[in-house]
Amino acid sequence: MSIDARLAELGLVLPPSRPPAFSYVAVAREGHTAWVSGQLPWGADGSLPKGKLGAELDAAAGRLVARQCALNGLAVLREALGSLDAVGRILKVTGFVASANGFIEQPAVVDGASQLLLEVFGEAGRHARSAVGVAELPRGVPVEVEFVVAVRP
Repeated sequence: MSIDARLAELGLVLPPSRPPAFSYVAVAREGHTAWVSGQLPWGADGSLPKGKLGAELDAAAGRLVARQCALNGLAVLREALGSLDAVGRILKVTGFVASANGFIEQPAVVDGASQLLLEVFGEAGRHARSAVGVAELPRGVPVEVEFVVAVRP
């Protein structure tokens, strides 16, 4: 089954990819590896959730935000590779979580992105991961996600 068919089966629609706002590329590729730059949780309508986990948002809301970040990452990856069928495996996910003092559930939040990648790619979506609590993120968003993929030859 193609990844596009899998997305449809899951009822997922990738948003339009957003070009970077600053001096970097959304996806850098070298050989059989592609790095997806940190993705913010832009909604289809251009909105961005704001706030910190443990203050304005709980872990469950944060998981949904991380999931949106991963969807946005898949959108730019598909644009860069021509097709998500070119993805051999998700290698590494890094999630940055804007955290209020005392919030320690960063791994539970980033799991929103991890679960999405598993749903879409199956075992090829299982990856290494870091979940990092930070004081602030760009534009006041609660989560930013980046990932590294192996590209099929």
